[in-house]
Amino acid sequence: MKPVLALVGRPNVGKSTLFNRLTKSRDAIVADFAGLTRDRHYGNAKQGKHEFIVIDTGGFEPDADSGIFKEMARQTRQAVAESDVVVFVVDARAGVSAQDHDIAKYLRRLGKPTVLTANKAEGMLEGPQLAEFYELGLGEVHAVSASHGQGIRTLVEVALAPLNLPDPDDADEQGDPTVIKLAVAGRPNVGKSTLINTWLGEERLVAFDLPGTTRDAISVPFERNGQKFELIDTAGLRRKGQVFEAIEKFSVVKTLQAIESANVVLLLLDATQGVTDQDAHIAGFVLDSGRAVVIAVNKWDAVDSYQRELLQRSIETRLPFLKFADMHHISAIKRQGLGPVWQSITKAHAAATRKMSTPVLTRLLLEAVQFQSPQRAGMFRPKLRYAHQGGMNPPVIVVHGNSLEHVTDAYKRFLEGRFRKEFELTGTPLRIEMKTSHNPYADQD
Repeated sequence: MKPVLALVGRPNVGKSTLFNRLTKSRDAIVADFAGLTRDRHYGNAKQGKHEFIVIDTGGFEPDADSGIFKEMARQTRQAVAESDVVVFVVDARAGVSAQDHDIAKYLRRLGKPTVLTANKAEGMLEGPQLAEFYELGLGEVHAVSASHGQGIRTLVEVALAPLNLPDPDDADEQGDPTVIKLAVAGRPNVGKSTLINTWLGEERLVAFDLPGTTRDAISVPFERNGQKFELIDTAGLRRKGQVFEAIEKFSVVKTLQAIESANVVLLLLDATQGVTDQDAHIAGFVLDSGRAVVIAVNKWDAVDSYQRELLQRSIETRLPFLKFADMHHISAIKRQGLGPVWQSITKAHAAATRKMSTPVLTRLLLEAVQFQSPQRAGMFRPKLRYAHQGGMNPPVIVVHGNSLEHVTDAYKRFLEGRFRKEFELTGTPLRIEMKTSHNPYADQD
């Protein structure tokens, strides 16, 4: 699971600037779910080999008891609860305030790993002005300038150090490649718990859960028709005695981490609600993560023919980027339509991990060029010479040639369609990368 850093502090200390610096984006919101205030945002970040999730929060007033400030405080407490490490941001130029003391008192009481960060410290990194922040009782003060990028690398190293993260290269080698990791994702109340409980009862799954912290998704191994699966549950699955109990508790972090950990994601929609903004955000994150995906529309038995037609149009309009995914209409509570879902999950995983030979890819590429050449850009027409596979889950096809920076997105989609048809890549995203060969004579007169 990716570690989580929560940025906490009073208003206007530069938390959002630091958030954007860490995520290397000016608008790094990857999960702006309905029901969350605009002051709590989630973004992916990476330093070296380690990836992590950053939570940006609004100004924190721990003792707020009314209005928007109370809601912002609640959102911040939720972010802190979901995090592994808290980055407490203070203003190096404004100095210590009474509100800083209140926040420090709250964080000391929690006992969660906390990194005290003095932002806006450009030109003050070695100065004595930061000494007053030691009175907050949170240990060493780490000076940074989020706007100038100073001290950011050291800050991340200090924040991640207590977690003793394994080397990602070693982590990739762990686990059984024959086991399909399946995440069930969807907004609250779409029926994830009902579906999971149906599977648990119907398939007689192995009755134990792998331990994890309260914010982690729970993993449940089980087997169906000889195929081993590992269910990564985002509905808060818990065991009570010998009976599994699914609690519909929505956590953004849990959903993001479950999707990242999975090979295949089952995206669950609610036929009675249509496709909401929340559904579209989750679907977008699945696509960005490169995970194979199967769409299941639950509660299909609860809508009439007119509602079904509207829902179909809604899916086509709001989720056009998931056209490659199989879609099924199910009723979890009545156990209808679940068999074909399993077939699509297995098929999507097979497509995501399919090996594609270089000779076949190159032949398909040249046939596509012969059928339709790429559009000329000024004096140059891109020349596509050969292709090979560059990765799996999601499949990556690397195309080599000359002037490939001029290949249009429309032509890439044309190539994608050809590759998909030949290799039956249903249920998985496909990424095509263009690599232009270097001309050794370009620098000579």
